[in-house]
Amino acid sequence: MSDPIVSKPDAGPLRLAKFIRANIDSIVEEWVRFAQTRTPAGEHMTHLALEDPIVELLAFIAADLESAQTKDEQVQKSRGLGHAEGAFTQSAAEIHAALRLSDGFNIDQMVSEYRALRASVVKQWTVSNQVLPATDLEDLTRFNEAIDQAMTESVAEYTKMVNQSRDLFLGVLGHDLRNPIGAVLMTARSMAKRGAADGKQTMLADQIALTMERATSILNDLLELTRSAFGSDIPIVRTPMNMGELGAQLVGEMRAISKGRRIEINIVGDTQGEWDRARMGQVFSNLIGNALQYSDGDSTIDVIIADQGERVLVGVHNDGDPIPLDKQKTIFHSRMRGTGGGFEGAGSTSLGLGLFIAHKVVTAHGGTISVDSSHATGTTFTAVMPKRWAAASAGTHAKNR
Repeated sequence: MSDPIVSKPDAGPLRLAKFIRANIDSIVEEWVRFAQTRTPAGEHMTHLALEDPIVELLAFIAADLESAQTKDEQVQKSRGLGHAEGAFTQSAAEIHAALRLSDGFNIDQMVSEYRALRASVVKQWTVSNQVLPATDLEDLTRFNEAIDQAMTESVAEYTKMVNQSRDLFLGVLGHDLRNPIGAVLMTARSMAKRGAADGKQTMLADQIALTMERATSILNDLLELTRSAFGSDIPIVRTPMNMGELGAQLVGEMRAISKGRRIEINIVGDTQGEWDRARMGQVFSNLIGNALQYSDGDSTIDVIIADQGERVLVGVHNDGDPIPLDKQKTIFHSRMRGTGGGFEGAGSTSLGLGLFIAHKVVTAHGGTISVDSSHATGTTFTAVMPKRWAAASAGTHAKNR
């Protein structure tokens, strides 16, 4: 690395902005050397690729140091919230993020470059100045604010591009897989309906149809995660329906898929209301599937749907090993509940999204979902939802107050 330029004794020490302009080459050289250590991406990149828009970024920082700044602007920039005066600087930070993402840098590696740049400039500047005037503190503060601003812009751009790439990938995945899965499912259903040459072929056609339905369910869960795991709610369309009838339908389907496992249902009182039928079908499927997965094969799954005045209760109970208390607190997060143990079929997915999606659907209806699990009583998942939107809105307002 070339030595930094030192000011002449009679000219006084260089202010930080002038120092950056005079020592761009040495600063960039140290930046590139550090970027090469950001493995595995940086070690095989050319000097030019690693340098990217650093010259423009340093030019902005120098110009920012020399510009006037109000107290409010200083506070905002010190928090990384400042807005660049021109589009050029913001573009440099965003371009850096785009290039680093395309080159395989993760976000931590990119942020570490800004930390290294900060340390490198300060180190070279303080070494070059024999006497540090009072203005140095102001210069260092302004410099840190400018670095924070650029880093915030880079992180925001990086995150935006990652989210766009994720959404595009999952959108293509959903579109491209639905068609072949749908085609196989339609063929299998047609074969089973017409009747094959022998009973074994009919059984195989039924099995293909069930497998394709499961693949569709997994795909739907994955796409639901895309829409909901990053802060957005699952959209629902309320229509008049009977929760008891829907529960009975889903219990019948789950019995068939689970090869005759005992699933009992108890419907109590008036279960008519307004819900999203398809979404509530997901709740039943995921809760019953979870109970089947984590219970013994010879045990019974109990489903209850009960009238509670303006609300309806949906409960699913199973015996088996209880859920540890620490796991119960995070059971509705998008993670796997556990491994091993029993039934791996209906309603379960290797992505562990079933309970997460059930929670999202219930809360989107203005309801609550909880779990109670112990050796003595077994495991019960309970969802309570208002029968109509007016009741859901009232409950939300009461909670907010």
